[in-house]
Amino acid sequence: MPTKQLNGSEIVIKALQDQDVEVVFGYPGGAVLPIYDEIFKQNKLRHVLVRQEGGALHAAEGYARSTGKVGCALVTSGPGATNAVTGLLDAMLDSIPLVCLCGQVPTHLIGNDAFQEADTTGITRPCTKHNYLVKDIADLPRIMHEAFYVARSGRPGPVVVDLPKDILMGLGEYTPPTKVKHKSYNPQVKGDTASIAEAVKMLSKAKKPIIYAGGGVINSGPAACKLLTQFTQMTGFPITLTLMGLGAYPGSDEQFLGMLGMHGTYEANLAMHDCDVMLCVGARFDDRITGRLDAFSPNSKKIHIDIDLSSINKSVMVDLPIIGDVGHVMEDMMKIWKASQAKVDEKGLAQWWKQIAVWREKECLAYKPDSKIIKPQLAVQRLQALTQDRKDVYITTEVGQHQMWAAQHMKFESPNHWMTSGGLGTMGYGLPAALGAQVAHPDALVIDIAGEASILMNIQELGTIAQYGLPVKVFILNNQYMGMVRQWQELLHGKRYSESYMDGMPDFIKLAESFGLHGMRVTDPADLDAAIIEMIETDNSVILDVAVTPEENCYPMIPSGAAHNEMIFGTDVKTEGAIAEDGMVLV
Repeated sequence: MPTKQLNGSEIVIKALQDQDVEVVFGYPGGAVLPIYDEIFKQNKLRHVLVRQEGGALHAAEGYARSTGKVGCALVTSGPGATNAVTGLLDAMLDSIPLVCLCGQVPTHLIGNDAFQEADTTGITRPCTKHNYLVKDIADLPRIMHEAFYVARSGRPGPVVVDLPKDILMGLGEYTPPTKVKHKSYNPQVKGDTASIAEAVKMLSKAKKPIIYAGGGVINSGPAACKLLTQFTQMTGFPITLTLMGLGAYPGSDEQFLGMLGMHGTYEANLAMHDCDVMLCVGARFDDRITGRLDAFSPNSKKIHIDIDLSSINKSVMVDLPIIGDVGHVMEDMMKIWKASQAKVDEKGLAQWWKQIAVWREKECLAYKPDSKIIKPQLAVQRLQALTQDRKDVYITTEVGQHQMWAAQHMKFESPNHWMTSGGLGTMGYGLPAALGAQVAHPDALVIDIAGEASILMNIQELGTIAQYGLPVKVFILNNQYMGMVRQWQELLHGKRYSESYMDGMPDFIKLAESFGLHGMRVTDPADLDAAIIEMIETDNSVILDVAVTPEENCYPMIPSGAAHNEMIFGTDVKTEGAIAEDGMVLV
């Protein structure tokens, strides 16, 4: 019996449905109109119309990161594809599984500079895990399913499928594959048992151990986070998390030292520097963590668990690499620890915790309250306090000082509830990511912690939020500056504030109202709690514009080019360090 012939666009939609895709974020254009015609004809697959293709990619990221599923975006050829590049690279650096479907001019016009033609596969090759240009409709079903396999397998990442218009309109056969594999991509999942046993031996002998975990734990899934938590609490070891790893271990637990790195806590960075055995789980030793490489954790033995072979010894040479999915490796490590009846060095560990307690006494996140103006740290702390008892809260951020204050003062007890742009540091990420998370979790409280500069990068996505009635809350810390730029200019460029002051800002209340949303502004610390409660309890989407101290700096901070134990602090920190001329405390 002959297989029914389908056009290419029908095959695309069938493949998406067979991959259990629930929603696609996109923006139509001439090259992808055949796909949009097929979307119109069915009711199973939902489409969310964004206001710019970059927003589609960030929305798909927010969806993916809050669900653990593959996010999906649909853009047209030429400028549609090029507008998607930032989101693709953002997902690449932060290991977010995405499939981006791009329109393309007909195959016979490729290379002729046709209207809205771009070399999408060439442009996106450096910023995707893999990409495809479909030249034969017979290959389309395989490529569609393979794209999802590549995106979610191993170290997750973005995959582009470039779809010429004649492929979308041509006829072909579609049979759902029973099992999708890639002939040259089969990531190693199970770790080497002998290496895991050696890691257990090293950790059991450690006097000053530290667990350093990152976003790879979250990518591995909730079970991996649970195993990491069980192992940490079984051993009694201190643990620190990267910006991307927040939520992989309960943020309120006593063994958690806080985030580490450039704006991490004093105790986390000093513990990393002084440890004798480091267990790195699903992190990649990026420059914001290590500081100056030749001074990074100089006296430690380093164990590195990662599914991505290319991340091993890329930045920091390690003593014991273990290639594999962190969930599987942690499960085997737990089994071997128990089977071998391994014991921690209790005396050494007790002394280590005493030293960590001394570092904690510095209270490195301390700041001086002000009764007349809202400090940004206070705003985030009150947001945390007033949301911590709610069942389902998802936080996104833009990029800048507000992002670091959120990472420092918000507490995440479980994975997939914190979404921020880590590797690329993309201003404008937070608002579309929040709408993507809200689409995935319609009844949840989704809050974008933003700066007034960064929010403007993708402010047009308020239109999407309004169109679909998404109750996203936007919590703006408004200091009238590009705050992180101003801070670096103050500390590193002689206080020459070149083009970092933001004038001509919109009235955010009127802006919200123009989209049919609810706008608020708060300037007095005494009114802050009531404003946050109103924001939370309002059914509609809300922009809360919080006027904060204009020149507040985000501390602690490791200056660029410094070692990770060479930190600077605000003057409110309890420390014996010297005070520099500009009032910073040096440790």
